[in-house]
Amino acid sequence: MAEIAETPQKKSPLVYKLARSWSWWFLSDDRNKSWEDRLKNVHTFTGIGEFWALHDAIKPPSGLNPSSDYNVFRDGIAPMWEVKENKNGGRWLITIEKRTSEIMDLIWTEILMAMVGEQFKQDSESVCGIVCNVRTKGSKISVWTTDSSDDEANLRIGNVLKTVLNNASMIHQRPLFDVLRYEDHESCQKKTSSGVKAKHSIFAVEEREEKPASVAATPAPTESTD
Repeated sequence: MAEIAETPQKKSPLVYKLARSWSWWFLSDDRNKSWEDRLKNVHTFTGIGEFWALHDAIKPPSGLNPSSDYNVFRDGIAPMWEVKENKNGGRWLITIEKRTSEIMDLIWTEILMAMVGEQFKQDSESVCGIVCNVRTKGSKISVWTTDSSDDEANLRIGNVLKTVLNNASMIHQRPLFDVLRYEDHESCQKKTSSGVKAKHSIFAVEEREEKPASVAATPAPTESTD
């Protein structure tokens, strides 16, 4: 009797799951629609491969029209101030006005990788998401946290951002940011001018304090001309 050859079984591709699910939102620049109608949930991803497929398939922030936004938030949290996870929170803000569009894309991707890769560790639950506001007069990227009064967690998150961006600056051989500023959402909503006083600031390069001279320099003696 002839032997029946076994059909080789195809191995399923490995799926590397993320620690949590994330939703990618897009706010269009169509000013004829309400803000709510402009905001769309593009896709919710749960794996690393799924994240990179989405990231590489759509336009980078620099390819968006002014007045458009990208938002990537933990699944179940809408990118709005009013929802319970955000209403008492704040944001670490990076301004892009003096930088090229390429640097905006680098900052966006570097922070995205840190966020979905759980680099904030014990404070990952405090991170709600990341926003990129594309604007003609100066774009912004911000990381939203859930509790603006939790200074310890927010400063740890800010220092992780500093490390991530400074490491990327060395790799790409160009500075990606000057300063990170933390603002609470309530102050941003109530602001009457273009600026909000930062609750915390973290510089890419820490400023050195100048030590005051404790003793005045003694003038050198002059030689007698007699």
